[in-house]
Amino acid sequence: MDSTTNLPIAVIGAGPVGLAAAAHLLERGLEPLVFESGPSAGAAIEQWRHIRLFSPWRYNIDAAAVRLLEAAGWESPRLTALPYGGELIDNYLAPLAALPAISSRLETGAKVIAVTRSGMDKTHTRNRETTPFLVRVEHQDGEIRDHAVAGVIDASGTWSTRNPLGTSGLPAIGEDTAADRVSSPLPDVTGRDRASFVGRRVLVVGAGHSAANTLISLADLAKEEPDTRILWAVRGPSAEKVYGGGDADGLPARGQLGSRLRRLVGAGTIELHTGFGIDSLKALESGVTVGAVDGRTLEADVVVPCTGFRPDLDILRELRLDLDPAVEAPRELGPLIDPEFHSCGTVAPHGAKLLAHPEQDFYIVGMKSYGRAPTFLLATGYEQVRSVVAALAGDREAADTVHLELPETGVCSSDAGTSCDVPAPVSAGTADAGCCSAPEPVLVGFPTGLSHGRSGSN
Repeated sequence: MDSTTNLPIAVIGAGPVGLAAAAHLLERGLEPLVFESGPSAGAAIEQWRHIRLFSPWRYNIDAAAVRLLEAAGWESPRLTALPYGGELIDNYLAPLAALPAISSRLETGAKVIAVTRSGMDKTHTRNRETTPFLVRVEHQDGEIRDHAVAGVIDASGTWSTRNPLGTSGLPAIGEDTAADRVSSPLPDVTGRDRASFVGRRVLVVGAGHSAANTLISLADLAKEEPDTRILWAVRGPSAEKVYGGGDADGLPARGQLGSRLRRLVGAGTIELHTGFGIDSLKALESGVTVGAVDGRTLEADVVVPCTGFRPDLDILRELRLDLDPAVEAPRELGPLIDPEFHSCGTVAPHGAKLLAHPEQDFYIVGMKSYGRAPTFLLATGYEQVRSVVAALAGDREAADTVHLELPETGVCSSDAGTSCDVPAPVSAGTADAGCCSAPEPVLVGFPTGLSHGRSGSN
């Protein structure tokens, strides 16, 4: 960045990893410029603020961000407690975004629509590395403006681009026309969105932690509203991967999640349909008919898509990227996170070296860096940005020295709805409510967790 050191570094996204990147840039004496498409920091998390994470606070806060906050008098939450998404925003992200050092460099309602090099598309090579980036942004006033920056850290996540319900990576036939029968990926079943589910036939699709969370919340709703019927469809031959490691899971709250779900299926509260690969949706006046590849059908009033997410790469079309062909992560990272072979804890710590692209001074970090792999943890993202910012600052030794210790993570499903950090539902007044005081996970370093990912069941 020698020729562009007077320009800021663009950070796309003001979620936990994006704000951590800004904090590390400030510590390194670099100037961040943060673009957040939502109305406030953590806008994506706001959509699932009702969800409790199953990783404790100590894994969900970044060291540089904490140093900024503590200098302003912030008090850390209890590090062994399990925060709700809303608490992550209210007690951490919002105070961080409000700090003058961050707020003066944060633009909300600012949607990045393209990233390129100033004056050249991806086919031009001469002087490319010394040419500033151009970030085109649609601002909340509707005006589209170009911003010249020295480097780009894309921490925009994947929340806005969920995977389709259909098999083969494509939407099911009729999925688009039945869109009004499909809910958001993590609805607040017992709260904000309750009216959409009371007394309805609800079909949850997916074999990850988001599906488990929604199913358990629906079971809580059905206790109060017995006419609510819960159906669950998974593509695989069983739901064992969703049940996870039980008591052996290094994150106790996640083990409790799987164990409780198993009990609900066994009791008949949840009607499980295995081997159900969806190929069609047909909207009816009173609901939707969901068809499987093998000819079976299910009737539902609302479908909850817990099928995971994929990165939005369209905004990066004019950059020179090197992506793994399977998971759409940086090529060197892809094999390390492929859910066919890895769970959360079997992913080695990694930084700028593995995240680099042919486009110098451009990095994808956070959930988006994992492409279609669902095994991302916030602590991993914080180590990513620490290393990336060191690289942008020219401190190659610090950039290449990566270290991370996480709890043993059990099995991570290939269809997890957001990441390995969420969710773990806890219903007030139930036996599971005590998970917020679960024993602190044991740090076991890397490699951890259960190996083999999806292939472990083959």
